[in-house]
Amino acid sequence: MAKWLQSGRRRDMCVLLAAAEDGELSGQRLKTRLERRYDTRIEPKSFYGALDALESAGFVAHREDGIADKYSLTEAGKRRLRDQFEWMREALGEDS
Repeated sequence: MAKWLQSGRRRDMCVLLAAAEDGELSGQRLKTRLERRYDTRIEPKSFYGALDALESAGFVAHREDGIADKYSLTEAGKRRLRDQFEWMREALGEDS
């Protein structure tokens, strides 16, 4: 598998995007949800750097919506997230 999730942060960002009610989140909402999950503040430069890396790799797409940028998983991102989930399930000895 390609090194698409070189950090847990990138993986968790993808999980949160996959769980989004309408399939997308604003950058700020995604950052807030991630900070709540980690129970810590994330520097904006670090957060948006990870988001940009996912977008550059083709796993996340964004669109402008007024003053906010909205982010969503691409089909490639969804596939890789499913692959990651299956790998984790197998590693933990879980049934499908």
